[in-house]
Amino acid sequence: MNALPFAFSWYRIGAMVLRYVYVLRSSWPRIIELAYWPTVQMILWGFITQFFVTTSTWLAQASGALLAAVLLWDVLFRGQLGVSVVFFEELYSRNLGHLFASPLRPYELIFALLTISFIRTVIGVGAAACLAIPFYHYSIFSLGLPLLAFFMNLLVLGWSIGLVICALVLRYGLGAESFAWAAIFAVAPVSGIYYPITVLPEWLQSVAYLLPSSHVFEGMRAVLFEQTFRLDLFLHAVVLNMAYLALGIATFLYAFRTARRRGLLLSMGE
Repeated sequence: MNALPFAFSWYRIGAMVLRYVYVLRSSWPRIIELAYWPTVQMILWGFITQFFVTTSTWLAQASGALLAAVLLWDVLFRGQLGVSVVFFEELYSRNLGHLFASPLRPYELIFALLTISFIRTVIGVGAAACLAIPFYHYSIFSLGLPLLAFFMNLLVLGWSIGLVICALVLRYGLGAESFAWAAIFAVAPVSGIYYPITVLPEWLQSVAYLLPSSHVFEGMRAVLFEQTFRLDLFLHAVVLNMAYLALGIATFLYAFRTARRRGLLLSMGE
C-alpha cells in the first residue's frame, strides 16, 4: 500500500534542517550575522539611553536635533546602498561579464556607481527632508551651507564602504552580500549620531575620531547648539574621506582583477 501523499516525516524535516545547517556552517558571514544585529542594537541604544539619562536638557536646547541626525545618517546609509545594491543587481542578472565584454573599464563602472548613488540619495533623502517640513515643522535646510558639507562628507564615506562591500562580494560571492547591511551599522555606535562622542568610553573615542562620520555629527551639533561651523571638524572629515575613498577604489579594482583572472565574472550570480 502506497504511503499517503500528506504523510508527515520527521526524517525529511531533519534532512532539510541538516541541509540548512551545512549551508550556515560553510558561510562565516552568515554565522557572524546571527549575533551581529542584536549586538549592534544593544550597543547603540545603550549609549543613547546613557546620554539621555545624564543630559535631560539636551533636546530642549536644539529643536529638531534628532530629525537632523536621522536625515544625515540616511545620507550615509543610502550612499552606501546606492553603490552596493546597484552592483548586486548586475550580479543577480549575471550581467557583469557581459558588461566587461564591452569597452567598459572597471574605473568607469566605479564612477557610474558613484553617480547613480548620488542621484538615488538625493531623491530618497530629499523627499524625506521635504516631508519633515509639513509633518514636524522642521527643515534641515535651515542648517544652511554647512548642510552641503555634511551631505558630501557622509556621501563619500558611504561610497567608500560600498566599494569595499562590492570587493568582498567579488572575492567571496553573494554569500557576503549581507555585509551591505551589516557594515554600515557597524559605524553607527561610534559615529555619535544621536549623542556626543564624549559619551563613549575613552578607548572607543579614539576609534570614533578615525571615522569622518563622527566629525560630521559633532559639526552638526556645533551648528545647532552653538551656531558655529567647526572648520577643524570639516577638514578632518575631508582628509579621512580622501583616504577612505582611495582605499575603497583600490580594494575594488584589486578584487575585480582577481575575479577576472579566476574567471568569476561570468559565473557569479543567483
